[in-house]
Amino acid sequence: MLPNPACSPGNPARASLRHFLRFAETLLDKMLAIGGHYPRSKVAFTGHTDMLGRAQRTGQGGVIVTAHTGCLELMQMAAGWREGLRVTILVHTAHAQRFNRILERLNPDASVRLMQVTDFSPTTAMLLADRVAAGEFIAIAGDRVPVSGDRIARTVFLGHPVDLPAGPYLIAAVLRCPVWLLSCLHEGEGYHARIQPMTDQVVLARGDRQAGLDAHAGRFSHWLAASLRESPYDWFNFFPFWDTTTDARDS
Repeated sequence: MLPNPACSPGNPARASLRHFLRFAETLLDKMLAIGGHYPRSKVAFTGHTDMLGRAQRTGQGGVIVTAHTGCLELMQMAAGWREGLRVTILVHTAHAQRFNRILERLNPDASVRLMQVTDFSPTTAMLLADRVAAGEFIAIAGDRVPVSGDRIARTVFLGHPVDLPAGPYLIAAVLRCPVWLLSCLHEGEGYHARIQPMTDQVVLARGDRQAGLDAHAGRFSHWLAASLRESPYDWFNFFPFWDTTTDARDS
């Protein structure tokens, strides 16, 4: 993995130690958040009223693209503060049901659940379409290089070429729903959650769908880079990010 260009290059060893200490601190906050015990007063919000207001007006949910940054579990806790807000998090793991049982034991009233997705089949598309049509939001990470066989988008992140998953934008294109960007980064003694619109609808031209996917991945990359310049130690994507290349573009 290349050094994180978002972090200070002055002392790499000190920067790495600070990064892991931040991760350890965040892990504790994640457990508090999952159990619903993190102090509400330490979480600030920006942009959530716009997203929820639109969902209430249209009766339609949307796709939320996020990243492995900060303490996103706080958003699971915060979902319970808004009556009727439901979120499904798409994950590439066979343990989604086990995680759901753990979440239910920690917080029986949680309105967020994980859903294992190994491929975007017609059955999966219909299930997600029904949920979005009912006002639910589908959350998916946009910074994790996809598993083998998944379609990818190509862009530049912090000065280096990188493959990113095309899944969030393919899903949004099929569901014909708006896409939102979500971060929850350290600020002061707590966190600041920011939700902002990415696009009202993903439209992919038949003649060059890949160019559209790359363009949306580029917008996500620009947003993530801006977030990390603000809080560089909040990115916890600990794997060979820039070194990973795939041949999934044409799959």
